[in-house]
Formats: sequence, structure tokens, C-alpha cells
Amino acid sequence: MSKGKLAKFADMENYECVFQYPYSVVSDVPFAMRGHWREQYFHNDYPIVLELGCGKGEYTVGLARRHPQTNFIGVDIKGARMWTGATEATREGLKNVAFLRTNIEIIDRFFAPGEVQEIWLTFSDPQMKNPRKRLTSTYFMNRYRHFLIDGGIIHLKTDSRFLFTYTSYMVERNQLPLLQKTDDLYAAASPATGDTHDEALRQAASIQTYYEQMWLSRGLNIRYMKFRLPSQGTLEEPDVEIELDDYRSYHRSKRSPLETRK
Repeated sequence: MSKGKLAKFADMENYECVFQYPYSVVSDVPFAMRGHWREQYFHNDYPIVLELGCGKGEYTVGLARRHPQTNFIGVDIKGARMWTGATEATREGLKNVAFLRTNIEIIDRFFAPGEVQEIWLTFSDPQMKNPRKRLTSTYFMNRYRHFLIDGGIIHLKTDSRFLFTYTSYMVERNQLPLLQKTDDLYAAASPATGDTHDEALRQAASIQTYYEQMWLSRGLNIRYMKFRLPSQGTLEEPDVEIELDDYRSYHRSKRSPLETRK
């Protein structure tokens, strides 16, 4: 029988790799380690990479295992899910991984300008009804600019055609430097395509989360995009109607009679 939520929360209170600042209290609690993650927690000068909406932390831990000279921080508000990755990292003694439990809407309160080099967005909720809540919207991209280095890299890995299309329009409209894009990651990373020399494709395809395996088994394509986010310039939302996803992903439903959405 799996542990209950209360037992998982009790475990995480004792995990050195977990920092918990839920939305209800964060406005009253300053984060003293802001700007000092390397010296106070990681004790190295390695790059910092965030996974926003990390869920169970499978991707965060997987990346940390593969890249011991990079620091990885998984961010999510769901502590019971995060427990899985935090427990693995603790048992394995991984020193280049941490977890931050908070709302992504206030992520810029936890990192200083230029403190983060890359961001991974793995299977984010496409938020088809509310552009402001999409993790590749101008609302969030402007927050990322507060702590991401100039020209820092953003990776998007998704099962959602809607979110992938929306982000493509975002990149195009704002002329963001596009480094990689494929609407079928595993086909692109297959030896038959000749693209296996690309480290970004290999890395994106090398780790499969539990839910990703479920989506693949349902025949859904996994899409991947990699682009840079410059610090300067005004970001604009794309004014384009986008066809909604016609399937229900894990705990997701379009729940709308509409067929398209901006």
C-alpha cells in the first residue's frame, strides 16, 4: 500500500533537498537563499536548470543522474507527487538536485537575476481556456526573464498539440531564436532519421515519465521544442485561433463546446 499524503508530507519535512513555500504563506516569508542557491545549497558553481510543473519529479531526477555537473530544481505545488522524486534523490544521495514546492506564478521570488540557465516545461497543462495560465504565455515568460540569463534556453516537451501550436506562434510572433522543433520527438530521435547526433533530441527522448508512457501507449505524439528567451524586447501574445485538443489527457478535459481558442 502506498503512503498517504500526511505521511509523505512528514517525510518531506525532513528531506534536505526540499524547500516548501506554499502560496498561502510565501508573501510573508522571504526566501533568504534567493541568489545563493549555488553557495548555500549546491556548494558548486554548476549551471542551474529548473523543471517547472515537475509532478513526481521523474524528469528532474533523471536529468540529475545524467548530468552530475549541472544542478536541477523541480518546482511544483503538489507535494504528494513531488515526494516520489524527492525520496529517490534522498535515497540515492544526489547532491545536484533540489525540489521547491510553491506556485509557479510566484517563481521569480525564489531566484535572482541571471541565476538560472535553462527551464524545462514537461507535459504542462495546456490551459486551453486561459492564456494567462499557460507556462509559455507572455505572463510567465516575463517572469522567467527576472531570473533566466539573457538568451537562456527553454525546453517544451508536451503531448498537447494545442500547447505546442500556441508556443510555436509565440516564438514566431516574438522572433525568439528557435533551436529545435519536432512534432514527433521519438521519430526524430530514431536512428533512421539521422538526427541522433543532436544532444537535445537524445536528452529529451532519454527520460520517459509514467504518464508519458501512458500517452505513448495511446498513440499520442510527443512534441518537443527548444528556444532562447532574450532579456530585452516586449513580448506579445499571438492573435491566432488554435484548434483545441480533441482528447483527454491525464486529469485534463477541454470541457468546452468550442473547437478553437486563442
